[in-house]
Amino acid sequence: MVVFSAFWTVGTIFEASLAWTVMPKFGWRWLLALSAVPSFVLLLFYVITPESPRFLCMKGRITEAMEVLEKMARLNNVQLPSGKLVSDKNIELVELSTSSESTTLLADAEENDTIIEEKGSSFGGMSIAKLLSPKLLRATLLLWMAFFGNAFSYYGIVLLTSELSNGNRICAKEQVESTHSNDASLYKNVFISSFAEIPGSFLSAMIVDRIGRKLSMASMLFTSCVFLFPLIFSQADILTRVSLFGARLCISASFTIVYIYAPEIYPTSVRTTGIGVASSVGRIGGILCPLVAVALVHSCQQTTAILLFELVIFLSGLAVSFFPFETKGRRLNDTEVVMS
Repeated sequence: MVVFSAFWTVGTIFEASLAWTVMPKFGWRWLLALSAVPSFVLLLFYVITPESPRFLCMKGRITEAMEVLEKMARLNNVQLPSGKLVSDKNIELVELSTSSESTTLLADAEENDTIIEEKGSSFGGMSIAKLLSPKLLRATLLLWMAFFGNAFSYYGIVLLTSELSNGNRICAKEQVESTHSNDASLYKNVFISSFAEIPGSFLSAMIVDRIGRKLSMASMLFTSCVFLFPLIFSQADILTRVSLFGARLCISASFTIVYIYAPEIYPTSVRTTGIGVASSVGRIGGILCPLVAVALVHSCQQTTAILLFELVIFLSGLAVSFFPFETKGRRLNDTEVVMS
């Protein structure tokens, strides 16, 4: 996951450098068009992306699942474990067949197949309901808070970098817009601050397996609060740059670790749904953060904006501290989460 997050960092730096090059001369339309090019290139990988073996097994497509697993084994220079791959769908059909009369085998199998399809159609709703079951409720709510706080803080710090850049501390909306469009130093500052994510990635890689997921995230969130604290009182340029650089470093590290922790607290049956819903909650935080990072700063309420960021980050750190268990060294659960 740390390696995967490094590509996000590369994309962030690339986008900042693109804005620095394109915006002063050509404007936002060209920036938007050029930024979309990598997305179209990504479509080329669709045809070579393998399907999930678990999904294929759930659909009873055992042969295709075996082909994917064998290809994975070859690419990793390992041997598949001995045994026969079976799917839950086939097991249910076999169990039903052995308990039925020979004259009703076909009809019962067809009926059971229909039941399985009906279960699959409501699988998403059942998964979301399971996320809020007594066993998972605490972990789910705390994880939502962690995702919300990380996204709110990460995108907010990026926006604060532009709002608090030298020459852009202007309250009037019209003046801010004109300054942003012509001042190349803005994009330079954003470009420089983007490099904070590189040490953030290295830091997360060093501590996540040494001190654990919970302590890693909590320490990064609380340290981010420390970096932002001077902005409540001072607006010196060098202090602003250092504070935002350090805060972004810590938040990017925390964001990486929460994506490592999230899959490890859910059983396989709801893992993707749990991560997807938590990520969606995080996007809500990303949507709301401009109301703080932009609107409050524009209305000359920088102190209020920083205090609100401090509160959200601090509450996220507390949420991480109350996570039900540490997942360092644990195997992924297939059935249920074990609280300890």
